[in-house]
Amino acid sequence: MAIVEGLTGEMWPGVPVIPSMSTGATDSRFLRNIGMPVYGVSGLFVEPFDYRAHGLDERITQPALYAGREFLYRLVKRLAE
Repeated sequence: MAIVEGLTGEMWPGVPVIPSMSTGATDSRFLRNIGMPVYGVSGLFVEPFDYRAHGLDERITQPALYAGREFLYRLVKRLAE
């Protein structure tokens, strides 16, 4: 969590990192079944009134997409150090 919080603070100062449980399914069940804890992080921001995940008109703004990509790139690099 420290790496996620640090990177979040660098890219989006003042934005808190709040753990939550996803209501959707992921492939993490295969790792959890062998005893490995798994966490999901997206780095994607959408307006609460414009959340359209998995709908026919699913979308995200280009700046949010590129920022999320950069966040995940930096996160993987730091976790791999």
